[in-house]
Amino acid sequence: MPQDWIEHRRAGDRELLGWMRLDGDGFVAIDRLGREITGVVPWDEAEDALDERGLHWLADLWQLERPGSAPLRVRIVEVGPDRVVVKRDDFGDVGAKQETYELPFPAPGALQPFDGDPHVILAADLPGSS
Repeated sequence: MPQDWIEHRRAGDRELLGWMRLDGDGFVAIDRLGREITGVVPWDEAEDALDERGLHWLADLWQLERPGSAPLRVRIVEVGPDRVVVKRDDFGDVGAKQETYELPFPAPGALQPFDGDPHVILAADLPGSS
């Protein structure tokens, strides 16, 4: 993680929401995946963007693009300063084998918010398929 990123924590519980990076006369807000979520803005706007984004979006359904294969439905299970770990969506089955994928930090562009219908399960989404 770059040394010049300034942590921004949520008021109250002090949970890390992201960072701000100085850029010229302003700041760029960076989310927990290490992705820029604003252009160059004043300090207070960068803080507001991170506060508004929060952390709830990390629990959403995601997709991992893989060369030569259909996108894989995944959930984020860990975000740290050196890696992002996702698991194949197991649809809440506590007995399912955990298929995890370790990604670098910042998260690569191959990890994107899920763009399909979360209520439709395709054969490729089921554990055991490639």
